[in-house]
Amino acid sequence: MGLDVAEAAAGLAAERFFQRVLHEDRMRLRIAIAAVGHGAEVFARDFRVAAPDGVRWLSARGRAEHTPDTPIRFTGVLIDISEQKRTEERLRVAQSAGGVGTFEYVEGFGTASVSDQFCRLLGLHPADALPVRTINGLVHPHDPPLISAYTSEVDAPIEAELRIRRADTGAERWLALRGERRPSGDGVGVSFVGAIYDITAAKAAEAKLREMAATLEQRVEARTQERDRLWNNSRDLFAVLNPAGVYQAVNPAWSALLGLSEDEVVGRHFSEFVHPDDLMGAEDHWTERAVLADRDARMRSKEHGWRWFNWTVIPAGNDFYATGRDVNERKQLEDQLRQSQKMEAVGQLTGGLAHDFNNMLTGVLGGLDMVRRRIGQGRVAEAERFIDAAVSSAERAAALTHRLLAFSRRQTLDPQAVNVNQLISSMADMLRRTLGERVDLAVVLQPDLWTALIDANQLESALLNLAINARDAMPDGGKLTLETSNIHLDRPLAAGSDQLPPGDYLMVGVSDTGTGMPEHVIARAFDPFFTTKPLGQGTGLGLSMVYGFAHQSGGHVSIYSAPGLGTTVKLYLPRHLADTPAAQVSNRGEAPGGAGETVLVVEDEPAVRAVIVELLNELGYQTLEVADTDSALKILHSSRQIDLLISDVGLPGLNGRQLADVARQSRPDLPVLFITGYAAGAARRSEFLAPGMEMISKPFAVDALALKIRAMIGS
Repeated sequence: MGLDVAEAAAGLAAERFFQRVLHEDRMRLRIAIAAVGHGAEVFARDFRVAAPDGVRWLSARGRAEHTPDTPIRFTGVLIDISEQKRTEERLRVAQSAGGVGTFEYVEGFGTASVSDQFCRLLGLHPADALPVRTINGLVHPHDPPLISAYTSEVDAPIEAELRIRRADTGAERWLALRGERRPSGDGVGVSFVGAIYDITAAKAAEAKLREMAATLEQRVEARTQERDRLWNNSRDLFAVLNPAGVYQAVNPAWSALLGLSEDEVVGRHFSEFVHPDDLMGAEDHWTERAVLADRDARMRSKEHGWRWFNWTVIPAGNDFYATGRDVNERKQLEDQLRQSQKMEAVGQLTGGLAHDFNNMLTGVLGGLDMVRRRIGQGRVAEAERFIDAAVSSAERAAALTHRLLAFSRRQTLDPQAVNVNQLISSMADMLRRTLGERVDLAVVLQPDLWTALIDANQLESALLNLAINARDAMPDGGKLTLETSNIHLDRPLAAGSDQLPPGDYLMVGVSDTGTGMPEHVIARAFDPFFTTKPLGQGTGLGLSMVYGFAHQSGGHVSIYSAPGLGTTVKLYLPRHLADTPAAQVSNRGEAPGGAGETVLVVEDEPAVRAVIVELLNELGYQTLEVADTDSALKILHSSRQIDLLISDVGLPGLNGRQLADVARQSRPDLPVLFITGYAAGAARRSEFLAPGMEMISKPFAVDALALKIRAMIGS
């Protein structure tokens, strides 16, 4: 207590003692001492005192001697129980946090010592002791009392689960009781020491589990019946196969769709029922136990030949589970669609040929007509440039014929042993110039690449076409990769609707990081004249030529692409791998002259534009010539006098009709003459030509053009 020992031995005034006791405990201690003064013999109290090193707990135990006519003599001891109190506090906190309430009941007494958490679990205010009847009164009448004289032996564990109704809310809760009987502290009686904790949530879970267990058998039975109904009634083929690929079970749909009974299928290998051309790769999936999904294959029908099914095969445990959906009707529709697309391709082919050849023939005929005129005028020296223009157009027509022959696989090839790596390396600088600074070119060549038996010139053309396509697919720049590798096929390789036979091949890959293509574009990428480029940019024959070259060389070409993921084109060429002159047409006639009127000529074909401009100048017209719509619009928006606009229909950017519409916004009475490489009847739609507009088709005679111009300006 921090008192001087000598001072205390000599006697200590009561007030001096009480000054050391904490204020909160002082009154209880005074009352206990006063009780001794009034006859109580036993004194026992715990209290706190202020010591030099802090607050300490003391336990005072003593006895008073009451002798008549003499002062009361009180003797006892003070014990420091600070550590015990700290331990009790930690235990109380732990019990509260863990939801555990403790109690002690001495048999024969009417109260039990309890913890605060014990009271909280029962919905009672915290107290040190509670009447036993109060505690047991909260227990469900069908459950044993919480505190009673259990008949178990001393030190034997006691366990029970019981329900109580909380005193504060009336809610029913489940409690677990754990305890034991042991001798009481004075050695006379027996005390029951135990703990309780809430198990309501656990009991609810047990009830739920019992409910689930009660219905599990019914649910299993229902699922089994559902599975059996699906197995028996489905129009899809179901099958179970062992690891060797032998059928273990099949559903009745096999009989309905293929005319095969279960006995005819079970015990036999799946390859006996699948079309040989559709087996490729199936064995690999089986060996690797991989999932096979969305695989179309033809199945042998007992009465109707072969039927198409879309299969999904999933490994599970030691077996495989297969599902096949009848897609025979879909396949027939796809065949019809392919036939329709072939007819559309023929239409594109004929229309595209007419357009491109008419452009070229215009340059030839116009140039030759001007040569005739110069010769007739005695100006022979001026005829050479028109001859050059005619020859240039004829050469371009020959190049187009060459591409058509490549697509039809009827060109004349000159197969030689070619070092493909060396060929690609020699093209690298030219390709870099073609691709421009915004596209990086990476060349990855297999060092020991085999020799290919191919036409080297055709391979160069194919690679250049692919590189240009890749460049156009990367408008913001990117990376183009050229790679080579050796490929050995020990079985046919599925390549679209074709198959590449087993053997040794060189693979030449062209990959870009461009915009990529959706599936419907990939499906038509090799169609002649099919292009996704704007009008006037590309003929749509590049990939067709590549396709024709690869197949005529005994190889194949495949495209792998997806929107946003770029495109890879792979050429497979066998290990160890032309052109027709254009027709001529002539025209004669006299052409009326002009009177100095100004004509704006918009034509992206230089040869055609040169012929038109020369003719106009010769006939006495003033000319303004441009190759694109942007340049034309600058002139049309100026204050220049323009008496006639001559425009090609198929121009880069705006087409001819769109250019005319813009021009007439500021020049509403401007006459317009369209020149088209398509047949006039096909292009002349009611909504295409407005008043003051005329059309002339390529190829045309210069006199016919002159008459048309004079008629339009004169009107």
